[in-house]
Amino acid sequence: MFFSVARLRLPLLALAFFQISSTQARERSLFTSSVSYCAPPESLLVQQFDIAYIEKNSSVSFNVSIASVIRNTNVTANLLVNVYGMQPLNLTLELCSVFGGALCPLPTYNFTGSDSITLPPSVRDQVTSKIPGIAYQIPDLEAFAQLTLTDSSSGKLRACIQSTLSNGWSARQMAVEWSTGGIGLLAFLSAVWHSYIPHSLAPIRLLDVMFLFQAIAVSGLWSLNYPLVYQAFTQNFSWALGLFPVSNDSPMQRSIDHMRQLTGGKFENAGGGSAISLVNRRISPYNQPAARSFIARAVDGATAADVPQTASNSSLAGSNFLVGGDVVTVTQNSPNVLQAGLPIYVTSVGIDTPNAFMTIFLTNLIILVICVAALGLGYLCLLALRRTSWAKQREDKLDSAIAAYPTFARAWGLRIVLIILTPVLVFTFYQWTLKDSWLSILLSVILLLAIAAALGFALYTLYRRRSDPDISSHHSSIEPLVAPYRPQRFYYGSIVLLAMFVKALVTAFAKGQGKVQAILILVVEGLFFGVLVVMKPHRTRGADVFAGYLSLTRTACTGLTIAFSQSLALAPIPRVVIGIVIAVIFSISVVVMFLNIVYNLVLWIWARGRSRKEGTTVLPSRASSSAASVENGQDKKDEEKLPTASVTPASSSHFYARPGNPAPSHTPTTASWRSPPLSAVSQMSERPSQYSGTTASSTLGETLPRRWSFQHSRPPSGSVESSHATLSYVTSPSAPVSMYTNPRHSRQPSSPSDRYSQEADSHIR
Repeated sequence: MFFSVARLRLPLLALAFFQISSTQARERSLFTSSVSYCAPPESLLVQQFDIAYIEKNSSVSFNVSIASVIRNTNVTANLLVNVYGMQPLNLTLELCSVFGGALCPLPTYNFTGSDSITLPPSVRDQVTSKIPGIAYQIPDLEAFAQLTLTDSSSGKLRACIQSTLSNGWSARQMAVEWSTGGIGLLAFLSAVWHSYIPHSLAPIRLLDVMFLFQAIAVSGLWSLNYPLVYQAFTQNFSWALGLFPVSNDSPMQRSIDHMRQLTGGKFENAGGGSAISLVNRRISPYNQPAARSFIARAVDGATAADVPQTASNSSLAGSNFLVGGDVVTVTQNSPNVLQAGLPIYVTSVGIDTPNAFMTIFLTNLIILVICVAALGLGYLCLLALRRTSWAKQREDKLDSAIAAYPTFARAWGLRIVLIILTPVLVFTFYQWTLKDSWLSILLSVILLLAIAAALGFALYTLYRRRSDPDISSHHSSIEPLVAPYRPQRFYYGSIVLLAMFVKALVTAFAKGQGKVQAILILVVEGLFFGVLVVMKPHRTRGADVFAGYLSLTRTACTGLTIAFSQSLALAPIPRVVIGIVIAVIFSISVVVMFLNIVYNLVLWIWARGRSRKEGTTVLPSRASSSAASVENGQDKKDEEKLPTASVTPASSSHFYARPGNPAPSHTPTTASWRSPPLSAVSQMSERPSQYSGTTASSTLGETLPRRWSFQHSRPPSGSVESSHATLSYVTSPSAPVSMYTNPRHSRQPSSPSDRYSQEADSHIR
């Protein structure tokens, strides 16, 4: 029964935390959201069909315009209401037996009217008992009403009209689109602001944010029978693919239509109608196979003379409709039907399927022009600033910035390429499957070759310089590919690119096979998560945990989408529940990403303020922890050259290499009350870069770095070396000093000095 919809109450509570509701009061009502013919129009031509039921006053408002064109036709009307696969109403009427026979035979005239009628108490009680309260609140209600007229004598189908129902609530909200866009903009501005800081976390988080939003959007492109609520949720992130919601008659879309017509385009446009009215009748929101089979049998029984030609509704072309634009005919064999996946997705945001690639192409072209203009303007500003009097005191810094600017620009160019890579691959490959418009295919090939050249050059530089100890520092132009990862895992960025390429191939070329798409992408995500767990590629444990959380989220959500496969024929209500669960899981990941960005940004601002309060010119996170060991009278420039601190990415806006042993700014000595063993002194003299010799001075009374410690000797064991206590330390001038405890740093030595330290300790013991 219809009351089974009440099972959706608990999932709706979980959905509410990301569903931004309107603050204004909304009337509880049900109304038609789209209208289409479910059989070629013959007896009735519909020009307008707006009907709404308002619960507050139990009234029905309508605004319809219908024309009857066949004479001497006696028909039987059947009204069927389908809600999540259930039929609370299935009523058949002999029109000759109602209204005193006024509709028998069917009158041939145009009926146009609008009014609001209050239902009588007997009808009102019956309607109220059939519609539970949750039907007015559940977002993206899956319900439709179907009116069929059959000839009473021959049983032929004379008319069939389907109208989807809505309550006005949807998971697709303008506020959500702007909020997610704001998160992306915040990540972008933070990345730009921190770009001058080596190993900054903000540019890496920008890629993480965009990859997450694109993963959510791409999950709505697979050929699956999505519930409307999840389909609407993924459309909130269409902007991350370069698909900004537009009207079908926008200047850009009209230009693309004209270009396709001139270059061999063969696909018809959607005509600006609702995507729902054009969807395949095997998928949501049409969940009634019995009605479909009845319509199919009725249409098959009609003769060629009975079925009107497509020109029969040409008189409707000039009409203005309040719902769905032109009322289209959608049957089992209609050429204009929208299949599940990418066609429904792009049409829902106002873009025709064959226009999707060109929309992506023009959007990316605009982004490229803006980026080139911004980078060029930045370079001109540096040159202009170089000529001011203010720059005379900072001449060296400005010269260094100007010299490094081309590398900075190439790094940002690569970052933009990584951001647009997924949508370009998906829609380029999909355009090839359409074989529509030779100019679109040519432009797709040019765009793909340009991106392949940019990524190929970056990968060539990466593998050619793979022996560098820290390739991201020496080759900043490829920093987006290597900055998040340890030098030992410099190649991990290639694995990320490979996963993106394979998922784009599956999405585009396996269209129409939703179950295959979901399974293959689940395999890719599962393998990617396994590689991440085994390799632990990131510089710190916190970064590995965060990346693992995002990968596990994608894997779990991809696995759940298998339930939307048409071959499984899952009942509508469980499908909706699963869709809400996936939306909630993705929403939590978005919130976590936003909090991570804000936390790191606030932490950076706090550290900046603290450094200024203490009168320093560098951030505490970049200050040297061994500054206390600087000799009195030493120049301040030497203090600024000391190693920087190591901060975990989970709690800071910077990445740093694993800490090594501190580098003393002077020559420390052993304790003066005992002499070092001869063998230890001999070993120190053999490694002058790791061990310092003894002098007459002592470090007693001075503040020592935390990793410098006295290690007392063990009880005598017959060895001369074991009877002495010595000051054990190892210096590594190139290794940074850690001010924080991080267990991840013990994974393996980050420099040869760690091995020397272990050898020295074992020798002394």
